[in-house]
Amino acid sequence: MSRTSARAVAGACGALALTAASIVTGGVSAASAADGCSVAYTVASDWGSGFVADVTVTNDSGSPATQWTVTWTLPPGHTVTNAWNADLSVTGSAVTAVNAGWNGALPAGASTSFGLQGTVSGASSVPSDLSCSFGTPGDPGGGDPGGEHPDDPGGGDPGGPVRIMPLGDSITGSPGCWRALLWRDLTAAGYPDVDFVGSRSGDGCGFPYDHEHEGHGGMLVTNLAGSGQLSAWLSAADPDIVLMHFGTNDVWSSRPTQAVLDAYSTLVAQMRAHNPSVTVLVAQIIPMDSARSCATCAQGVQDLNAAIPGWAADVSTPRSPVIVVDQWTGFSTATDTYDGVHPNASGDAKIAQRWLEALVPLLD
Repeated sequence: MSRTSARAVAGACGALALTAASIVTGGVSAASAADGCSVAYTVASDWGSGFVADVTVTNDSGSPATQWTVTWTLPPGHTVTNAWNADLSVTGSAVTAVNAGWNGALPAGASTSFGLQGTVSGASSVPSDLSCSFGTPGDPGGGDPGGEHPDDPGGGDPGGPVRIMPLGDSITGSPGCWRALLWRDLTAAGYPDVDFVGSRSGDGCGFPYDHEHEGHGGMLVTNLAGSGQLSAWLSAADPDIVLMHFGTNDVWSSRPTQAVLDAYSTLVAQMRAHNPSVTVLVAQIIPMDSARSCATCAQGVQDLNAAIPGWAADVSTPRSPVIVVDQWTGFSTATDTYDGVHPNASGDAKIAQRWLEALVPLLD
């Protein structure tokens, strides 16, 4: 039996505009079970040698459900290489997908989705024997029943993927193609069992990648710290590792360095309240060009970056380390940004490489 549980969400790669129908129509397969569990399988994108599929499970039973299972047979020529938001196993051509620890509970009328990526010989097709049921014999519900995380980046499911949350402003999210490069490089380096998590979807970056993140254009870290919004994102995404590149807008808005550091401390406290073993990778942020942005920005970035290592040393603990990642040194606003602030292709490559170098020791 092969087992796949890393999230590898594909971006926009010729996504098909498909509509749901009963049984099989076009690119959608839908089925309903007697216990009120219904499921729809959609081919989201197909590029000839591979495909991405989205699967939606809906509770039509009228009563709350705590666990679900979806099964189907792979069409000829299909294989599964990655899956996300479900614990998926393949035996021969038989596929079984069981809810992850955090998305098994479905109130009446609620839906949840998971996805998979695979290879195909010829055009991809939908399965003809899709089925869904509630309750998984022998499975207590998965996840972390006690709400505790072990002292490693594996989180609540020691055999599951490492959940990584990219957190920040537009440097992270608009379009943030360094995230695409990082996911691709992690996979190529032999770390396929990682799951990028967050409430936001990414933009197309030229190839399929796990695009979920918490990069919010225009956001100030000092504003986020005061809003409490991060706690809701953490509850939904349950990260083991957070990649935090935050403070560009605060520098632009002339927020004092100490105010930014205090906001960092608030966010780390919220992360630890959710997961006492969270690992935080905090960036010394990329530079800004004062001539093209704001007159004080270049110096403001330098002041913040100079203070970050001392702050990190003060708040880091053996159980929940805070690790500084230098994204500033060697980064040129002239050649690595398109506007003096936001990274271009070469900037994205540099950012991805620095995160990769910091992540590999943790994943090993």
